[in-house]
Amino acid sequence: MTVNIETPRSLPKRSGINLEKWGWIYMRASGVVLVVLIFGHLFVNLMVGDGVHAIDFAFVGGKWADPFWVVWDTLLLWLALIHGANGMRTLVADYAHNPTLRRIFMWSLLGATVVLLVLGSLVIFTFDPCPVGYDDLLPEFCKDIK
Repeated sequence: MTVNIETPRSLPKRSGINLEKWGWIYMRASGVVLVVLIFGHLFVNLMVGDGVHAIDFAFVGGKWADPFWVVWDTLLLWLALIHGANGMRTLVADYAHNPTLRRIFMWSLLGATVVLLVLGSLVIFTFDPCPVGYDDLLPEFCKDIK
């Protein structure tokens, strides 16, 4: 018994940017970079020095006093949040069949992503490693400043 499958209709070519293709490429590229960033982050925070027992305000303050770690953690924040939001966008596009509900989910996802990116970036870039009044929590280099 043979089964004949009809030839699928070809979609007309659209001009402009193919956002689905670029979203797919972003997921692959950011995934590779995120693996390096995440394992570097885990190695430095959990394996170097006293491990997890050394993580406190002074540890974070000492790390974020170095521009290298500010860039590292900012990249980690932005790539991970946008990667996750793009994955959620794909799920909403696949499973939200009602156009109004899909639009609400997409705008909510965009709003949540933007808020988290802004707040996370503010924390990283406005972090003060040497606040006044917390002498017992400060990293060593803050004690030399006072």
